Parts: sequence; structure tokens; C-alpha cells
Amino acid sequence: MSKAHKAALAQGRVEGRVIRTYLDVLEANRPKRGRKRTIESITRRLSAIKRELESADTVTKLRLTQERMDLERELKIKKANADIGKLESQFVKVARAYSTRNGITYTAWREVGVSPQVLKRAGISTED
Repeated sequence: MSKAHKAALAQGRVEGRVIRTYLDVLEANRPKRGRKRTIESITRRLSAIKRELESADTVTKLRLTQERMDLERELKIKKANADIGKLESQFVKVARAYSTRNGITYTAWREVGVSPQVLKRAGISTED
């Protein structure tokens, strides 16, 4: 594999990570029914799970382990959410190249929740 090919693969991985992180934050911020979870409530539940795991039977351990993993992911997204401006700037830098390379249209971006203003800043238009 050539150095150029390796560099292109690395660039694709970086762009994919930026896109995924931004979309995860958008998804986490979509309005949902019910009570909103806070960073504090997630942290409290993670502590409770840690205590419960010490004496749980095997099936309960499995369920609690999955819940812990889900909550850790949600917590990571909520913490990243505090810096949405930085994530958005990173998204804007890579979105056009990512769209072109992967055949992603303006309409597809809109359906997953990316705003028209962000797409415009990224240079993605309805004609793409």
C-alpha cells in the first residue's frame, strides 16, 4: 500500500469520526418525551449500577453491564454536547468531502437533523 493510499485511509477515518460524533450529538439533542436525563442523574445511576453489580446474579450482571455501557455512551455525548460549537466547526470542515466521497445528499443530511445553516457553511447545497 502506498503512502498516499495510507494517508487517504487515515483521512477517511478521521472524517468519519468527526461526522459520527456530530451526528450523535444531534441525535442526543432531539426532543424526546418524558423527563430529561442530566449529567448528574446519569452519574448517580452509574454509581448505583456499580454497587448493584457486586451482588447481582449472572443475568442481572449482564443487564446492568449493558445499561452501564449505554449510560456511559450517553454521558460522553452529553459532555461533548457542551462543546457543540467546536464539533460543528469540525463537521463543517469535513462534511463536503465526506458527502462527495460517500454520495451523501443535502436531503439525507437534513433528514438526520443537520440544519440548513450548517450545511450551507459546509458548502453542501440542494444541488449536490
